[in-house]
Amino acid sequence: MKAVIMAGGFGTRIHPLTINLPKPMIPIFNRPIILHIIALLKKHGIDELVLLLYHQPEVIKSYFGDGSEFGVRITYVTPLEDFGTAGAVKAAAKHLDERFMIISGDLLTDFDLSAALRFHEEHKAMATLTLTSVPDPLQFGVVITDKEGRITKFMEKPGWGEVFSDTINTGIYVMEPEVLELIPENENRDWSHDVFPLMLQKQLPLFGCSLGGYWQDVGNTDSYLETIQDICAGRVNIETGEDKPSALHAGLFLGEEVRLTQPKESLFEGRVLLGDNTQVLGRVRLKNCVVGRNCVIEDGVQLDGAVIWDNVYVREHSSVKGAVLCHNVRLGKGAKVEEGAVIGEHSDIGAQALVRKDVKIWPNKTIESGATVTTNLIWGEKWRRSIFDGAMVRGLTNVELTPEFTAKLGAAYGSSLPKGAWILSGRDAFRSSRMLKRAFIGGLLSAGVSARDIKRVSLPVLRNKLTTFGEVGGVHFRQCADDPASTEIVFFDTEGNEISSGAAKGIERLFYKENFRRAHYMEPGVLRELPSIYDFYRDGFLRGLNVETIRGSAPKIVIDFGHSPAGDLLPQLLNDLGCELIEINSHVDESIPTLTPEQTAKAEAQLSRIVTSLGANAGFLLGPSGERMTLIDERGNILSDIDAFVLLAAMVCRTRKEGVIAAPVSAPHILEPLAARAGLSVKRTKTDGRSLTAEAQNRQVVFAGTLDGRFAFPCFQPNFDALFSVARILELVAIIGQPLSEIAQDIHRRPYLHRETACTLEQKGGLMRKMSEDSVELDTTYIDGVKVQLNGDWVLVLPDAHRPVAHVISEASDESKAAELVERYLDKIQGWKQDLAQG
Repeated sequence: MKAVIMAGGFGTRIHPLTINLPKPMIPIFNRPIILHIIALLKKHGIDELVLLLYHQPEVIKSYFGDGSEFGVRITYVTPLEDFGTAGAVKAAAKHLDERFMIISGDLLTDFDLSAALRFHEEHKAMATLTLTSVPDPLQFGVVITDKEGRITKFMEKPGWGEVFSDTINTGIYVMEPEVLELIPENENRDWSHDVFPLMLQKQLPLFGCSLGGYWQDVGNTDSYLETIQDICAGRVNIETGEDKPSALHAGLFLGEEVRLTQPKESLFEGRVLLGDNTQVLGRVRLKNCVVGRNCVIEDGVQLDGAVIWDNVYVREHSSVKGAVLCHNVRLGKGAKVEEGAVIGEHSDIGAQALVRKDVKIWPNKTIESGATVTTNLIWGEKWRRSIFDGAMVRGLTNVELTPEFTAKLGAAYGSSLPKGAWILSGRDAFRSSRMLKRAFIGGLLSAGVSARDIKRVSLPVLRNKLTTFGEVGGVHFRQCADDPASTEIVFFDTEGNEISSGAAKGIERLFYKENFRRAHYMEPGVLRELPSIYDFYRDGFLRGLNVETIRGSAPKIVIDFGHSPAGDLLPQLLNDLGCELIEINSHVDESIPTLTPEQTAKAEAQLSRIVTSLGANAGFLLGPSGERMTLIDERGNILSDIDAFVLLAAMVCRTRKEGVIAAPVSAPHILEPLAARAGLSVKRTKTDGRSLTAEAQNRQVVFAGTLDGRFAFPCFQPNFDALFSVARILELVAIIGQPLSEIAQDIHRRPYLHRETACTLEQKGGLMRKMSEDSVELDTTYIDGVKVQLNGDWVLVLPDAHRPVAHVISEASDESKAAELVERYLDKIQGWKQDLAQG
C-alpha cells in the first residue's frame, strides 16, 4: 500500500526553527519529524511513499534520496504552484492508482494506522478521516459523526462560536483513488474547504474513525517543546533509534563516541539523550533533555527540558531551561536561557547574558556579554503566537507596537497587495496613532504600494470611501477603548469590510518570514492626501436621507463628540439638515485620552441632564472612532446598547414595508414578530462585526447592528456609522411622529440575561462538545455557539473569541425563568469543566 506524506508547508508559525530548514526536517530526539512518520508507516506495512514537496524541497531529497537507506521506496512530487492540500495530491494522481493513505510530515503520533485501514474497509468508505479529541480545537477541523461513523458536519479551523465538539480532523486520511476525480487538475483545492464538503453534498461515503493514542501537531515552538517532554515522560510510543540505557542512569541514552569526563559527579534525571560525538566536560546536571551531535557541554552546565541541536557549544556554568538552541549556537560562560526561548542557528550569546522567557532570536545574531534580552530581536517586541486578533493588530504603544514593528507590518501589508496598488490610511486624534501610522506608511511605500492619507478622520468616512473604486484596502490607527496605553491597527478590504482571517494570515506569514517585496529605488510608493474626502462623504450622507422630512421636524439634539474627529464633520451636516445642535466636547484635542468606563458613565449622566434641562429631542454620545454611539431619549433615559438596537429595529419596521434586518444570533427574539408584522424578515448572523457588515451588503438588508452600539443603514453604506445613525434616527422619529420614549413604550421586550463564566482556552473545545451532546435531542442552532430553544424561551452558550470566558445568554417569558435558564446552564458548564479536568 502507498502513503502520501504532505511535506511542503512553510512552517511560518514555528519560526525561527524553520528559517533554514523545512518543517518536516525539524529534529525530534535527533531524528527529523518526518522520519518518525516514515517509521510509523513501515510499522503498519506501508513502504511505498509519495512525498509532496514545495518549500525547500532539496533539503528533504538530499536527506532521504530514493528511500532505500530507510527501508522504503520514495517518489517525489513537487507542484509548480501552491495547489492547496487536495490540489497537491491531485498532482500526484498518476502514482495513486490504488487505495492510499495521506499523512502530514510535520506531526508526531503513535496511532494504530492499521485500525484506520480496517475501519475504512469494513465501512466501504470512499474516504476515512482519522479523528481524535484535543483541548484546543481552534486550529483544526472540527468533525461530528453519527453513530455509524459517517461524517455529518465538518468545519475547518472554526472560531469558538462554531466549535460544536473537540473531536478534530487529524489530517490522516485513507482514500480510494476515485476521490481524486472530484479534484480538477492544476487548480487550488483544499480537502476541508472544498473536497469533503462536496462529498457531503453528494452524499458519498465519507467516514470518521476515532483513534486513541498520542497525536501532536508540531505547529509552533511551544508544541515542539511539549512534544519533546511528552517523549521524555513516556506519553508517546515512537522509535528514537536509541540502544539500551547507560549503566550510569536508567534514563540516560548515549550515541556513538560520546565522552563524559566526570560521569559519577554529574546528575542525570528523567530521560536524557546525548548525540554522537558529543562531549560533556565536567560535572553537569541534565534533566529531560536532548543534546544533538558534535556538541560540547562544559563544567557546571544545567539543562532542564532543553533541546540542543547539532554542533552547539555550551560554556561553563550556563543554564538552559525549557528552551531550544538550534544548530551551531554558541552559549557563553554563565549565560542563562529561560523557558520557551528559541536561539536561531549560528547565533552567539555572550557571557553572563540573559535571554528571558519566550524570547525568539533569529539566526546569525550576536548578543553582547552581560546583555538582558527581554524582547524578540527581530521585531522589537515580545513573541506572540499571532500578531492579528481578527482584522486587528493590538499592543502596548511604543512597547509592543513600536515604530520598527509597524514599519515591518506596513512592509508585510504592502507585500500582500499588488505592486502599484493604492490604499487609504487614517487615524484617530491621538499623537501616538499618528506616530505609528507614519512608520507604517514608510514600510508600505517600500513595497511599492501607494497611500492616500486622510490623516485624522472618523472611521466611517474611511470605510465609506473604500466602497468606491480606487483603493484595494485601508488601515486605521486608533487608541484602544478599554486600554489607553494600547493602540489598535484595523485593516479593511476593498469593500470597507474588516479583512478576512485568510488575508490576515497572509500578512502575518510575510511578517514572520520578513519576505518583503522591495521596490526599486526609483519605484517606491507615493504618499498623497485626499482633501475632498469630506465632500464625498457629505454627498452620499445627504443622498441617503429624506432631507426635507428632517428639516420639517426641526429637531433639537445634544451631542457629546468626546473630542473625536466627528466634531470636524457632523455639526455642519446636521446644520444643513435644519437641526438645532448643542455641541459638547466637539473640539478635537490630541492630548485627551479615551474615556474609561467610569468616565463614560459620568459623561452619559451629564448628557442626560442636559437633554432634559434643554428640552431636547434626543442626546447622543459618540465613540472616539465614530462607529459606536449611546442614545438618550427626550426624557433623559440612557438606553442600553441592546435597548437601542431593538428600538432602532422597531423604528425601521414601522417605516418600511419590506426588507431584511441583520441581527446577531444573541439579539432578543422580539425582532422576529416586529419584522413579521411589518412585512420584513430577520437574518441571524454570527456576533462579530465583520459578519454583520458582510450581510449588510445584501441589497435587501435595510438595517444591521451589534449589541455594543454599532449600527449600519445600507441606504448610505453597509458599514457601522454613528454619524449617519444620528441623522437616520432623527428622520425615523420625524416620519413616525412620536418621541423616542413613546416608541420605546410600545416595545414589550422579554427579560434578557447575559452572564460570563471562566473558561480556559483548553476547556473551550470540550465545553462545546459537551453542550452539543447535551442538546442533541433539543431544537438547536449552531450559527455562533450553541443556541437551544426551550418552549419559546432560549439559551445561548458562546465561547469568547479572545478572552478566557464563555458567555451564557438567555431570554424568557419572565425574569425568574430567564434567571433559572442561565443558572441551569452555568451549573452544567461547571460540571462539564470538572469532567474535562478529570479526563
